[in-house]
Amino acid sequence: MAIALTSLVEEANRYLNVTAISDYCPNGLQVEGRPQVQRIVSGVTASQALLDAAVEARADVLLVHHGYFWKGEDACITGIKQRRLKTLLANDISLLAYHLPLDVHPQVGNNVQLAMQLGIDVEGELEPGNPRTVGLLGVLAQPLRLDAFARRVEQVLGRQPLVVEGPEVIRRIGWCTGGGQGFIDKAIAAGADLYLTGEASEQTFHSAQENGIAFMAAGHHATERYGVQALGEYLARRFALEHLFIDCPNPI
Repeated sequence: MAIALTSLVEEANRYLNVTAISDYCPNGLQVEGRPQVQRIVSGVTASQALLDAAVEARADVLLVHHGYFWKGEDACITGIKQRRLKTLLANDISLLAYHLPLDVHPQVGNNVQLAMQLGIDVEGELEPGNPRTVGLLGVLAQPLRLDAFARRVEQVLGRQPLVVEGPEVIRRIGWCTGGGQGFIDKAIAAGADLYLTGEASEQTFHSAQENGIAFMAAGHHATERYGVQALGEYLARRFALEHLFIDCPNPI
């Protein structure tokens, strides 16, 4: 079964409430391809490797979390940007990208989906009412030793997290997928035992140590694999489409 590209985009935009969130990039249809859609390929970042895989998979739409046209970047269509856009246009594939709206969504969002993977019960937002603070706060049903939780993260995400020691036993966790290390202060203020994100900065170590909170950086890519999969599955069910998630390895 095929549907109109416009119908798919309208539903995705509505479901993620994109007009309510100010972002660093355009959310929604970034590159227009063929007008009818049967197959969605999803992935974390619209890299050349993912584009090539989408071509091989005969995608009509490529659905990603990290797309193009970020604020402050060079607007010239040269180098890798030219090659990426050429791949999409030559193969008539649409690029559909959602950044912050996909992070914060209460059902398919990156943060909610990561909590489901790791067994964290969501209590609320790190900073209620501020859509720019996309992190969440929650608890483990049963307290765990920090090293035991680190092993759980490694088993689920397939990579060993960077760990800054803190409380030996953790229950209350703050987290933000991707490059959310800057929100550690929100987790500290909320009384979290652990703050979990994708990346770390030099100053993150000192913030954690001096405030007595444990910290884990589990990988930007690794922590953001689940939202786009869930969104792709939602759209596939909604319109009876084919959906394939392709995970292009990224150690960062």
